[in-house]
Amino acid sequence: MEPIAIAAVAAGYLLGSIDFGVIIPKVRGVDIYAHGSGNPGTTNVLRSMGRKAAAAVMMGDMAKGLAAAAIGDLAAGEAVGFAAGFAAVLGHCYPVWHRFHGGKGVATAGGMMLWLEPLLGLALLLVWVLLAFAAKRASLASLLVAIALVPGALAFGHRGWSLVWAGAAALLVVVRHRENIRRLLVGAERRIAA
Repeated sequence: MEPIAIAAVAAGYLLGSIDFGVIIPKVRGVDIYAHGSGNPGTTNVLRSMGRKAAAAVMMGDMAKGLAAAAIGDLAAGEAVGFAAGFAAVLGHCYPVWHRFHGGKGVATAGGMMLWLEPLLGLALLLVWVLLAFAAKRASLASLLVAIALVPGALAFGHRGWSLVWAGAAALLVVVRHRENIRRLLVGAERRIAA
């Protein structure tokens, strides 16, 4: 990997580590780790603080994924855009600024796709919204969209390392939902309510 590509991936990780799910609640005097599920993500912010705060968190998390992918893509091409986008998802899940206790990476991965394949990114976002509110379970929508990411990228013509990094981002999102998967399987997953 060229030095500029390494720098872009490192920048992606550092951008991803900026956790809006921690920062936005903290500005309002809320320690999100002590509320709801304790997860610093959009769904827990929605349950703990309401729609406006959750929308701000989601937009911030998407923006950092988009920015990381853009930096990588513009600096060294599409595959590095996907690598930097994956690094942002990794940073979101394990943020250096927040003691490696982060969210689940869904919105950040969505932002990555909005830059690298805008039509697919928009389609995945729309599917997530429809599934989340139809099923009343954000985790189920997140898992289905993560599983659809790689086939979607493949359908849009992405190959090689681009597909590998897209798959790594999708896999990380699924792994971060392992507790949700257990609860879904036994019918104990919480519904969206706000």
